Amino acid sequence: MQTLIRPLEWIMNGCYAVCKNYGIAIILFTLISKIVLLPVSVWVQKNSIKMVKMQPELNFAKAAFFGDSERIAEEHAKIYKKYRYSAFVSIIPMLIQLLLLMGVIEVIKAGMNQPAIDMNFMGFSLAVVPSQAGGWFYLSPVLAAVSAWIMCVCQNRSNVLQAEQEKWSQLFTLLLSVGLSLYLGIFVAVGVAIYWIFSNLFSVVQLYLLNMAINPKKYVDYEKLEASKKALEELEHVGQSGKNKHDPKAKEYARREKQDYKKFFSIVNKHLVFYSESSGFYKYYAGLIRYLMEKTNLIIHYITSDPEDQIFEIAKSQPRIKPYYIAEKKLITLMMKMDADMVVMTMPDLNNYHIKRSYIRNDIEYLYIPHCLDSLNMTMRKGSMDHFDSVLCAGKSQTQEIREIEKVYNLKPKTLVDCGYFLLDDMLEAYEKMDHSGQDTEKMILIAPSWQEDNIVDSCLDELLEQLQKTEYRIIVRPHPQHVRHKREKLEKLKERFASNDRIEIQLDFSATDTVWKADLLITDWSGITYEYAYCTHRPVLFINTPMKVMNPEYRKIDVEPINIAVREVFGASVAPDELDKVPEIVYNLLNHSDQYNKVIADYVNDEVYHIGKSAEVGGKYIVNQLKQRKKKNDEKK
Repeated sequence: MQTLIRPLEWIMNGCYAVCKNYGIAIILFTLISKIVLLPVSVWVQKNSIKMVKMQPELNFAKAAFFGDSERIAEEHAKIYKKYRYSAFVSIIPMLIQLLLLMGVIEVIKAGMNQPAIDMNFMGFSLAVVPSQAGGWFYLSPVLAAVSAWIMCVCQNRSNVLQAEQEKWSQLFTLLLSVGLSLYLGIFVAVGVAIYWIFSNLFSVVQLYLLNMAINPKKYVDYEKLEASKKALEELEHVGQSGKNKHDPKAKEYARREKQDYKKFFSIVNKHLVFYSESSGFYKYYAGLIRYLMEKTNLIIHYITSDPEDQIFEIAKSQPRIKPYYIAEKKLITLMMKMDADMVVMTMPDLNNYHIKRSYIRNDIEYLYIPHCLDSLNMTMRKGSMDHFDSVLCAGKSQTQEIREIEKVYNLKPKTLVDCGYFLLDDMLEAYEKMDHSGQDTEKMILIAPSWQEDNIVDSCLDELLEQLQKTEYRIIVRPHPQHVRHKREKLEKLKERFASNDRIEIQLDFSATDTVWKADLLITDWSGITYEYAYCTHRPVLFINTPMKVMNPEYRKIDVEPINIAVREVFGASVAPDELDKVPEIVYNLLNHSDQYNKVIADYVNDEVYHIGKSAEVGGKYIVNQLKQRKKKNDEKK
């Protein structure tokens, strides 16, 4: 300390010799210290800019390996090395400031012991400690706290590094700095408080001068920085939608997830893994899994993000199905560490968002099973299947679209299996077992819209019902389940409005499915119910041309007409929302020619959909064959 104090004492005595006022000498000393240490401040400014400049890469690395702290640390270390960034540099000013503060305290003490030095300044004694003197002397610690507040506010707004910190972090720093300044100011001499006050104020001036000389905006890509923050924020909130933190089962689910995660990775030589977003997605796998259970001895590892998934009940009677509950956030890490021969998914956009291909193994076959019969181009995001190795295509149009997408975007060809649609086979089987007696006693029209924006319910239902009441048919309105979930109050009022009308029924309960199969005519917009209804019943459909559901704005680049559009005239007729007065006439025409549509739709389905009634066998044999070939290759390597 003596080595530090002597030069500081010389500088302080020199300042006093110039101005003959110890208070002004302290201010002058503080200014000189800032000037002498300016190169360090410039160094820190550049290092801070460097930190913010590489922040997008740090954020994107954290997003890419979200949940894997070890891999994130490795990637961050590479980025630090690339930019030659040192976190220690930002600590240097704080250490210097602390040493200076300790030195100034000793220097002022030394000044107090020199009778020749006048310690009075603006009516205050610079040698007095406020905690001992009280009164007006308490003004100095208050001013020290105010100066700290001013400095923190300015740094939080304009310091290149602090401006990017979280709000809570900025607030914590501000409160800590102000509180510490106030506390220390009470127990040190007034002269030390004067130093602290002007050190903070000079730091504010220095901050803006450095920003003018070395402007962070010239070096930092703030648009990229915001994009990286958004990507990371979206991942932080993955799986949070609809969750209730106060759910009494939350702790149980967390415990189950931890156990299942550990159990999944404790098993070696996993051949076949299925992933399901929720219990509702099991129906897309059901036929395939039944085939694999009946015809093979394969063990199916079934991951679901739904703790109440029906697969847990099914597994009780199927010991070769091993179910695991992994919520969507933890799923990110699990998928990155996936070790299996084949992963089967209905979730698209692999590698495009938070769910990535494994970086443990690059030879895993990722198999995509479409959970729809409609377009894979128009109603899915661009590139949604680009990172899958194989696809079990439901029909010709899906095969044509994928091949055209690969051609247009110069992608590596995937293995496309002419498979069919497991769910359709299950629906056809259920439909054939239904009791169709009395089908023709009363004609029934079903209105079943989609859930997208400007659907029938939200845009033109009242006028449509008004026109349909001109016919003699029974009318059932069956809104989309998600529509009921989000707008139940509105739909309950709609139900009350027609409660006394014996020809119009608003169905908000979806437990019964016979309504769909017994309807003589379906009226919809762009809903996927079109395929379930027309493919099974072969009855006509009237389409209301509300705005299309387009997930891929570049869908027109693919020279294959989306099936969503193509079937509108094949399955029946379409009408614009502003031409609903034509509906009664169109309805009569469609129903009077239902026999003709029956044949046309049946021919279309037979031509479009692969292997009706045998899709599970086709898909199952493909999986078994691929796994056998994988085993053969592994045996040859050994």
